[in-house]
Amino acid sequence: MAVPFIDIKRFEPGFLDQWNEKVKTMSVNAQFIGGAEVTELETTLSKWTETKYTVACANGTDALQIALRAVGVNRGDKVLVPDSTFWATFEAVVNVGADPYTVDTNPTDLQMDFATFKEAVDTVKPKAAIIVHLYGWGSSQIEEFRKYCSEKNVALIEDGAQCFGVKYKGESIYKDALISTTSFYPAKVLGAAGDGGAIFTNSEELSVIARRLANHGRTSHYEHGIVGWNSRLDSLQAAFLNLSLKHLDARINSRKKSAEFFYKTLPGLGIQVIHPPKDYTENGYCNVTLVSPEERPKIEAVLKDKGIGFGNIYPGAMSDQPGAKPHLIQRFGKDQNARRISASVLNFPLFAYMTDAELEEVLSAIKQYQSTR
Repeated sequence: MAVPFIDIKRFEPGFLDQWNEKVKTMSVNAQFIGGAEVTELETTLSKWTETKYTVACANGTDALQIALRAVGVNRGDKVLVPDSTFWATFEAVVNVGADPYTVDTNPTDLQMDFATFKEAVDTVKPKAAIIVHLYGWGSSQIEEFRKYCSEKNVALIEDGAQCFGVKYKGESIYKDALISTTSFYPAKVLGAAGDGGAIFTNSEELSVIARRLANHGRTSHYEHGIVGWNSRLDSLQAAFLNLSLKHLDARINSRKKSAEFFYKTLPGLGIQVIHPPKDYTENGYCNVTLVSPEERPKIEAVLKDKGIGFGNIYPGAMSDQPGAKPHLIQRFGKDQNARRISASVLNFPLFAYMTDAELEEVLSAIKQYQSTR
């Protein structure tokens, strides 16, 4: 039995009927930009994230660029980013004209290393930094990151594209951030029917700037107080997300159930599975294991043969990307953890409403590989 790495077509009973009816009604009334669906979405997202202000936008990359601009990052400013992340984190810094510096990875929680980060802050004196909450959790030292950045007057932006629904010490991971972002790319835990994103903050000032940036810098319909761009979330995406939010608890619980299956079964097969750090309640975004670079291709070959999907999140360090070379000023960290982890990370299938049979099929493939060693 084939098992996809991710399946985003597993909707709840009646979901597609509700969505089709919503599209029909909105199309008849030409409700495409702004309006009640976007307003409802922003209100609901603020409740989920326990933040005062939500600004919906066109995609998660724009959300990062808006957040950078909102905290005052301009051309030539210095910004620290993790060496383990998706390309959008790095490219957002370049796209606002700032200079990126990468910080190596902690080998335990697989997030940005705090000791290396402090070294980079003291050396570079950056205007801002982006921390990325990878894999459906975050750094074991998130409070230290926030406190240190506040003391050093470094604006800390939190890239939460993978952590919607995550809790830290029982509260939303977004709650105490200066400014944070998310992506509604369809494969996310909360995915849209296309691209979408959002910015979260408790600062009214930052929310006002972010909203203006996302809508051509408007202060009124034909008055533009700053230079922004068009990054509005369209109403149809908002409507899809509003419907999805009604089922999000069930989807997250289903993902976490599958994550627990891997936590219980993989260690017995000699696979190192990574758990969230203490005090985190994950959202089941993905399964994360580390295998030796020599073993990984062999396991992947068995998975391919059996039609089982897999991922490598992420297969390379930012500082090694060809597109980074002209822009990267300096790489911090002597241990090369980001490079080592990227050569070792292997992600098995995990998505909402996986069946027990699918989970057992993945397990069977791993057992088959182990029997041939």
